[in-house]
Amino acid sequence: MERTIIYRISGEDSDHTVAQFLKKRGYSAANLTDLKKIPEGILVNGKREYMIFGLREGDVLTVHIVEDVSSPKIPPVEHPLDIVYEDEDLLVINKQADMPIHPSMSNYTNSLGNAVAWYYAQQNCPFVFRCINRLDHNTSGLTIIAKHMVSGSILSTMVKRREIHREYLGIVRGKIEPERGTITAPLGRKPGSIIERTIDFENGESAVTHYERIEEKNGHSLIRLHLETGRTHQIRIHMKYLGFPLIGDSLYNPDMEFISRQALHSYRLEFLHPITGIKMEFTAPLPDDMQQVLR
Repeated sequence: MERTIIYRISGEDSDHTVAQFLKKRGYSAANLTDLKKIPEGILVNGKREYMIFGLREGDVLTVHIVEDVSSPKIPPVEHPLDIVYEDEDLLVINKQADMPIHPSMSNYTNSLGNAVAWYYAQQNCPFVFRCINRLDHNTSGLTIIAKHMVSGSILSTMVKRREIHREYLGIVRGKIEPERGTITAPLGRKPGSIIERTIDFENGESAVTHYERIEEKNGHSLIRLHLETGRTHQIRIHMKYLGFPLIGDSLYNPDMEFISRQALHSYRLEFLHPITGIKMEFTAPLPDDMQQVLR
């Protein structure tokens, strides 16, 4: 994977070193270390320069990213990929249900990582798999894949700073009341389990979920959910805590009458592009199995 990024230095950045300029734009210390090792990784006006080089107004700073190895533990395996958006820096994919993000010991070839590895192997393009907003195995919908180390670092920082706006659609049984609200309840590991999470007001990490009922059909409520935090199983635990667990959730509410997986879909993403700063917004329609519940 190769990517060339060109910056034209303005007056307000003319007193910065190369390192200061790039850190201001979200490059991590690890990014800078890796760029030093790449021939022509950093050029100023076409000439290789050190990170301490002082920039002046009108200079052209060129960053050349080269990654020539692929993720060693993710074998390429052909699976359908619903690519919503792609450019030189990122992918946005509408992930199907029943597909984990990463391979595991018990599921080594049926992951999104395998599918993306295959997609780039067919292009003879080395690719390191960097998933930014990870979804549970049976949660469908939008997820972001960074295409190189710099976009990966910037997007990961944006997640930590809560600068990626995420909305989900979920289905619960009955008419949810109140119609809208905010759930504030810290989450921690359930004692004796390496998978399950639980409400833990003493030692848990803070977690905030906003919800709103969109419609009620066929004895179920379709709800929109907005996360302020992104804890493991946050929506699933919070809805159960409210008394309206997601249907089809084999771990927390095995109500499988209408659907065989948790009725949760990553519906909308909004964020600033990690390199250009342009506002990006994507939506993915409610999948068929969730639509069927409401019919």
